Amino acid sequence: MILIIITVALVLFLGIGFYNANKLQHINIQKTVEVNSDIHTTFNNVLYLKNFTKWSPFYEADPAQKTEVKGMDGAVGAQFHWEGNNGKDLGYQEITVIKPLTYIKMECDIQKPFKANPTFEYSFSNTKNITKVTQNFNLKSGLVDAFFMWLFGAKKDMEKMNARGMALLKKTCEN
Repeated sequence: MILIIITVALVLFLGIGFYNANKLQHINIQKTVEVNSDIHTTFNNVLYLKNFTKWSPFYEADPAQKTEVKGMDGAVGAQFHWEGNNGKDLGYQEITVIKPLTYIKMECDIQKPFKANPTFEYSFSNTKNITKVTQNFNLKSGLVDAFFMWLFGAKKDMEKMNARGMALLKKTCEN
């Protein structure tokens, strides 16, 4: 009888988990911030990867991480590499598209703590001395990876980190 109850509970848990995981196979998080700064300053803080540590929520959480910019900073192909959390975090992001003062796209290659290839897209618009920045974060994953993201509440953590990053970008540009 106990074996039947455990089996039913396990099947129910897995059923609910994979149902919810199916919704997490494609995650899109959009955050917008209005910055009291000119568009050149705001755009350049995102474009030039040397500035990333000023507004990165990951660097804020682990300021001891090792970072390196490879390639021509501010150009397509430039990469921001990181290794942090005592070697437990490893990856890089690369600028893949630049439309001056309006759009930047970066693709990430995360190797640790898990393998993932999210993209970040930044759109910029300006009215007077207010620059509106919209960040679109996209992540596609398999069903099993999505199951573990559901199990550990990873989407909420991603939303918090993206919101913190945009708040730090605003603070950096306004100072």
